[in-house]
Amino acid sequence: MAFADLACRSRIWFARQDQDLLGDQEARLLEAIERAGSIKLAAKAAGLSYRTAWARIQTMERVLGGPVVQSRAGGPGGGTSTLTDDSRRLVHLYADVRRHVDAAVERAFQAALQAAP
Repeated sequence: MAFADLACRSRIWFARQDQDLLGDQEARLLEAIERAGSIKLAAKAAGLSYRTAWARIQTMERVLGGPVVQSRAGGPGGGTSTLTDDSRRLVHLYADVRRHVDAAVERAFQAALQAAP
């Protein structure tokens, strides 16, 4: 049997005191908030309903014990939302760890494929 078309994937989560904090979907949501400046637009870009996005933000804030997003109420042009400095650092840390984990998993997978009988 040929395995040339196989791929190995991994999932990682940041957790605090056994409470899930940040995974791929939350990272995508926070990155989208930073780009769009809007939770509503970010939710759409991340493939989440607004309600789900808001629930994820509230969960992250509860686990972290502080704000994840800073929002300014709208006026004629609408409001804006941005990440806190800590959230921005958390997203960068997650992206770095994700890259390292992906590279390590790929190396291990390739080694296992070569060693397979």
